[in-house]
Amino acid sequence: MTVADFSLKDKVAIVTGGSRGIGRSIALGLAEHGAHIVIAARKPEAMAEAVAAVQAIGRRAIAVPTNVRRIADLEALVERTGEEFGRLDILVNNAGTNPVFGPVQEIDEGAWDMIMNSNVKALHFLSNFARELMIESAGGGSIINISSVGGYRASDVIGGYSVSKAAVIMLTQVQAKTWGVDNIRVNCLAPGLIKTEFARALWGNDEIRKSSEAEASLHRIGEPDEMAGAAVYLASPAASFMTGQTMIVDGGRLV
Repeated sequence: MTVADFSLKDKVAIVTGGSRGIGRSIALGLAEHGAHIVIAARKPEAMAEAVAAVQAIGRRAIAVPTNVRRIADLEALVERTGEEFGRLDILVNNAGTNPVFGPVQEIDEGAWDMIMNSNVKALHFLSNFARELMIESAGGGSIINISSVGGYRASDVIGGYSVSKAAVIMLTQVQAKTWGVDNIRVNCLAPGLIKTEFARALWGNDEIRKSSEAEASLHRIGEPDEMAGAAVYLASPAASFMTGQTMIVDGGRLV
């Protein structure tokens, strides 16, 4: 008997925003441990590259063009997964956006709706659709929501994003509380500052980056691949008694 079982052999995972950055790293990490992957994103070239990278590991992979702000796209994503693989075991809600870098009062209605619809509303509805397929096909599963340390610490330059990521932390707890009876575990990852294209406005700013490095116990920012291990753990049987929790992976910045 394996005491700490990290195997995801023949499990099926959807990863939104899985074509680059943290999402791509998580997709590859899940594949390395045996999972087949559905990449949900918008840019065809990036999706094709991510699919090829998963296939090179020896796993099945497909790309499903998805705009997470369109509910019909989210429903179609889950339906395509069921048609292609016959099951769903893991959902990683990674896709997100932040179109505003500046004071909170500069966020207009359109930008506010974009942030909340992408980062909170989409996560809610995709999880609902995924839950149905997980119950029907696998008798349960694991949902991993991607939040941020911004959900714990207020920001004066990405305030709307911080609000949305705080909502993700609570939504994770609500989903976990409600869906435990369905044998669905729901947990959350809260990365610190990670060197992705998405976060370039932060780590590309010398003042912000130096401040982040100085505050972190490891005195550096993170790399996308450093998020994959935590996701593998949360998705795997090794985390079978863990639900409703948020893992902070920030190099010790919030310590």
